[in-house]
Amino acid sequence: MRIVVLGGGFAGMEAVRVLERRLHDRSDVEILLISDRNYLLFTPLLPQVASSMVEPRHIVQPLRDIRGSRRFRFRRDTVTDIDFASRRVLMVEGTEAYDRLVIAMGSVVPSFGVPGVEEYALGYKWLEDGIVLRDHLLDAAEHADHEADPAARRQMLTVCVVGGGYTGVELIAELQDFFASYIVPRYRGIDPGDYRLLLVEAGHEILRGVHPTLAERARRKLGREGIEIRTGARVTRVLPGAVEIDGAEQLPAGLTVWAAGVTGHPALAHVAAERDRLGRLVTRATMQLKEHPDVYGAGDAVTIEDNAGASIPIIPAALAQARLAAENIVAELQGRSLGTIHFAPQGMLVSLGERDAVVEVLGLRFSGYAAWLFWNALHLVKLVGFRKQLQVALDWGMAQIFPRDSTIMRPVSRCPVCGRHAAPRTRERDAA
Repeated sequence: MRIVVLGGGFAGMEAVRVLERRLHDRSDVEILLISDRNYLLFTPLLPQVASSMVEPRHIVQPLRDIRGSRRFRFRRDTVTDIDFASRRVLMVEGTEAYDRLVIAMGSVVPSFGVPGVEEYALGYKWLEDGIVLRDHLLDAAEHADHEADPAARRQMLTVCVVGGGYTGVELIAELQDFFASYIVPRYRGIDPGDYRLLLVEAGHEILRGVHPTLAERARRKLGREGIEIRTGARVTRVLPGAVEIDGAEQLPAGLTVWAAGVTGHPALAHVAAERDRLGRLVTRATMQLKEHPDVYGAGDAVTIEDNAGASIPIIPAALAQARLAAENIVAELQGRSLGTIHFAPQGMLVSLGERDAVVEVLGLRFSGYAAWLFWNALHLVKLVGFRKQLQVALDWGMAQIFPRDSTIMRPVSRCPVCGRHAAPRTRERDAA
């Protein structure tokens, strides 16, 4: 029996962990993990990379280190297609056969066909995106520091984040901290009124799915910090130096960050299986693909038929789906009946920058400094490995004492229109 798991994110690693634990004494079972990255990214802390709060390498854990002495094999390769008929995974550097397959390849940030997104906006999903965004912010500050024209300086330092979900809200809050606590005090040519932060959301509220009381509390907090929030504002075009709203109004922006929603992985766009409108594979409640019972899915790559509540693209849902997929494969091997998904969110946590957050856990809702401490503690515990926990804890502690790092890590490309900083597509976005 050969079990292949596609994707080294939270869902893929959880599936492998359960399979290893349940089948460790089965010498006739081989487990293979395939991922195009050799690390697990702890995405909840990704916004803190952009604000220079944490070192990028501290929120990733090499998959081979996680594996340790476990039996499963790991192959770093890029999946290009899946041949369900012959039970083969096609990759850039070859193929792998399977008896059971778990698809946990995650998702990508969709452009929704909006003109200019690919050319002039920076996505925010991968580790590289955090590093690139941070470097662009610092590069913009370097140019604005000696810009004599106040209007030009303000446009350079205007950042527009598109998408008012968890990622967009936490990112804009981190950027506010970065500008207020680091850039303004250390760049003598930049005053507090020179930068502008915009959060644009097509829906009528930010943090959809969060309790309305906490969502409103988050909105008021961001507003007090000077962050401009535009809801009911649909972005219809991204231009060099501006964002077009509803086909009419143009908001000046030196940098646009696209954090609007998720869509299915591009490698799965042409596989012979049913997909929803976002390109995610449709599974049954057992996590099996509807047309292929020997193939399971988990995480952002899939949606569960007639169960929107268990299909929410959040980490706890991905973990629950992956555990069930792995347990059902074990049940198949043991001749038992398969289980079905039973998942409902137990709470939510949203960071609003340093010393503030909103939290709902088991019906208890609270916010402020206590919520921020809870947010920090929970995410620290969830990090894989004591070394990473220690490194991130030290990053947080050092940030309270010493200035954040202002080193530009890589060359920043220039906008072909305005000649100033631009947001190039990263390798992952090009591949998508």
